[in-house]
Amino acid sequence: MSNDTDVVPLDKLAEVYIKIRTRIAEITKEADTKVEELKAQQDEISSAMKETLRQLNVRSVNTVAGTVILTEKTRYFPSDWAEFKTFVRENDAFDLMEKRIAQTNMAKYLEENPDKYPPGLQSETEFSVSVRKPSAK
Repeated sequence: MSNDTDVVPLDKLAEVYIKIRTRIAEITKEADTKVEELKAQQDEISSAMKETLRQLNVRSVNTVAGTVILTEKTRYFPSDWAEFKTFVRENDAFDLMEKRIAQTNMAKYLEENPDKYPPGLQSETEFSVSVRKPSAK
């Protein structure tokens, strides 16, 4: 069992915590800058490879360094959500939608309608500690 002399004062822990957080932010910013530079270079190379594959009219090319593959990805999105939701209801096409809950909207709904808890809804609450810098004096 520990006594009061074993407890590190919270002000000291908060001070060290903030120093670590600041250093993490500095390192992250430096790394993010380098990563963005590399991604820009990678995008230029990717564009050149796409153009080459299109000019050759092929979907892939085997090279000594690796196989270059041109893939096609189509993304769908409605220009009018109200119309799209009506279409989904009228055609019983609910499988066209993704199953996820808008977290902020659900929290607001439950706050405004505490007596209308949706059946089967589960929730998980997690606690964390945050530390703010002291205000300038």
